[in-house]
Amino acid sequence: MASQDELRSARLNKIEKLKNLSINPYPARAFRDMPIKDALDDFDKLSGATKNISLVGRIHSLRGHGKILFADLQDEFSKIQLVLKFDALGEEKFSVFKDLIDSGDFLQASGTLFKTEKGERSLSISDFKLLTKSLIPLPDDWYGLEDMETRLRKRYVDLAVNPEAREMFRQKSVFWQTLRQFLLEKKFLEVETPVLENITGGADAEPFVTHHNALDRDFYLRISLELPLKRLLVGGFEKIFEIGRIFRNEGIDTEHLQDYTQLEFYWAYADYTDMMKLVQEMYQKTIQEVTGGLETKFGNETINWNGNWPKVKYFDLLSKEWGIDAEKASIKDLYNLAEKFSLKLEKGLGRGRLLDQIYKKTIRPKLIQPQFLILPPVDIEPLAKRNEKNPNLVERFQVISAGSELGKGFSELNDPQDQLARFKEQMELRKGGDKEAQRLDEDFVEALEYGMPPTAGFGLSERLFAVLMDKSVRETVLFPPMHLKDGENLSPKNGLPKKLNIFRKIFKKR
Repeated sequence: MASQDELRSARLNKIEKLKNLSINPYPARAFRDMPIKDALDDFDKLSGATKNISLVGRIHSLRGHGKILFADLQDEFSKIQLVLKFDALGEEKFSVFKDLIDSGDFLQASGTLFKTEKGERSLSISDFKLLTKSLIPLPDDWYGLEDMETRLRKRYVDLAVNPEAREMFRQKSVFWQTLRQFLLEKKFLEVETPVLENITGGADAEPFVTHHNALDRDFYLRISLELPLKRLLVGGFEKIFEIGRIFRNEGIDTEHLQDYTQLEFYWAYADYTDMMKLVQEMYQKTIQEVTGGLETKFGNETINWNGNWPKVKYFDLLSKEWGIDAEKASIKDLYNLAEKFSLKLEKGLGRGRLLDQIYKKTIRPKLIQPQFLILPPVDIEPLAKRNEKNPNLVERFQVISAGSELGKGFSELNDPQDQLARFKEQMELRKGGDKEAQRLDEDFVEALEYGMPPTAGFGLSERLFAVLMDKSVRETVLFPPMHLKDGENLSPKNGLPKKLNIFRKIFKKR
């Protein structure tokens, strides 16, 4: 089997032959009468006409039989068989197609619609125009594309040969459009806040740091949308949302990305019970629009998103599963519990972090059906309002399903003194070695001192979409960050990758 370099070289030679025939392998203009799907939908009407129609797309699956050639032409949504006959095209054009056109090339094909003897809807070609000459063959013609690592590294190839992948990303577009439209219909205002922050906050995560040359100072890339949005509530807005990118410098697994899209919205004069009702309505509408129903597959399980989701109290769940009074458990008790479960946790963690990590590893993976997990302890959520009946708990809820957290909301803390005290507690945890503990944001505390109304807030990420697709979150983003391959160095400090430098030298010579 020829190597990729050999195949590329052969196609470069074909480009030279095309140019010698005065055929531009990369023309600027193309023309089509309609997408292939429209031609197929109106096939009976169009096939009776004598007028040629022009379709465009990428060539797949070339087949030849003497003086007749077959190929599949595929655009974004559909494909159709092309039939090229020597008598119809003439010797010159037939030879150009047979000898110089390859799978992967983009083509403008003109002809009439008809059905073959086997009943396949096809286009009988009377003329064609090369639109783009590909230098590397598509995987189905070369080496296959089954390895997930390769599919993620070369997503453009995966999309070119895998209609299911393209369909998934169309569904993802529907996912975000539906969420946005739902909130707009509920009279929320869409806003934008900065990606670069002086002090990062709003979540428990380690940030990325970048340097601003003009100001000659470092900024954090935001890990959450929360604190800037809540400043807008101080400024007088009452119902706001943002869909934006956030960045968290944490580990890679099936649930976590370092660069992803998140939705957060805030509703003044509402509390977490109001928000739970709105969130359930929003999720059910979105799931219906994206999947066509309210039942989805997750591995071997079926998740039923319909009806009213149960509300489960945090400590009731933990105590039942662990067989202890989790609300009274000390830090020492929790480290002992972690040891009992054979969990290796960092030393110096606070009680809230210990509760959270043990719960995530021992209980949450078993929670498949949607439910609201409510009222965790105050030391687990530094930005949520205390519960009036039990000030040791906060009015927070999480949407739990598929063994994962699929969204979080709470009655927002608007007491500046309580907020300052909790920030200081978080800073002590940072000093003790907890890199994900939140930082003190003095400007945010000052904003609260001007007054923020009672507010409910909520946030969700594209993890929800991954669960609906029953895939890892990395599979549901177009270009996820990847580990460097052996010998590969893509650091900005080291200039262009070696392969690109070679290409530039080649084309400079040309």
